[in-house]
Amino acid sequence: MKYRCALHELHFFRKQVAIPRRPLPYLRPLSFLKAMKPSLLLLPFLLLLLLAAPDASAQNRVRNMPEHDDKPYYFGLSFAFNESQYRIRYTDAFAQTDTFHVIQPYWGPGFTLGLMGNLKMNKWVDLRVNPSLQFAEKGLHFNTPLNDSVQKRTVESIYFTFPVSLKWKSERWHNFRFYLLTGGKVDYDLASNARSRKTSEFLKVKPFDAGYELGVGFEFYYPNFIFSPEIKLSQGLVDQIYRDKNLPLTNAIESINTRTIVISIHLEG
Repeated sequence: MKYRCALHELHFFRKQVAIPRRPLPYLRPLSFLKAMKPSLLLLPFLLLLLLAAPDASAQNRVRNMPEHDDKPYYFGLSFAFNESQYRIRYTDAFAQTDTFHVIQPYWGPGFTLGLMGNLKMNKWVDLRVNPSLQFAEKGLHFNTPLNDSVQKRTVESIYFTFPVSLKWKSERWHNFRFYLLTGGKVDYDLASNARSRKTSEFLKVKPFDAGYELGVGFEFYYPNFIFSPEIKLSQGLVDQIYRDKNLPLTNAIESINTRTIVISIHLEG
């Protein structure tokens, strides 16, 4: 029995680490580049901070929108770029059989448009809602013994997402303030293919998702509006895979969750 368990673990380790039995020289570099893409989102975020900071420091002697901190509530618009990826747990069938040599997720781009409502709870905490329409793309690399080339397939989603967050604010310093975000979200995928009957489907996903969000942002006060760049991590907690025994990929995946990195620009009044 111990010998059989050791063989099972060795077989699973070989599939996870060694990946394909026949070398696929372009797989590792491609995966590395895809894995690095979310970090590239930091470049426009840092650029936004550099562009906004000089103006804020130049006007720090004039306190813009001094009455804003006394408002019980206010609204705004949100524009965002995002990168999404599936987080996969594999079944025992993936380790025990040779149906697939590799199943590997990769990051995909997207964008978000939304509205924002902010309710002041006290000097340090606000309650924020940010209903948005989010266009996202996730994908998988996978191959089978019958096909040595790695297939690159994507899943496109159109989410109606409703995040509710607590906004933990710092003290305002002239025309600048930073804040932290903690909260949750509910998503509904308007483009879900769970009920699709197309023979071209390789993976079916459920429409509903929920999860938590963590983020950090900065507020730069201008005479007529607040410019607020923000970055956050959004982690789905609901298993997204829709079981269809006619799809071999379904039998190799235990669960799928969605992870998204979002860089937003909020214009607040």
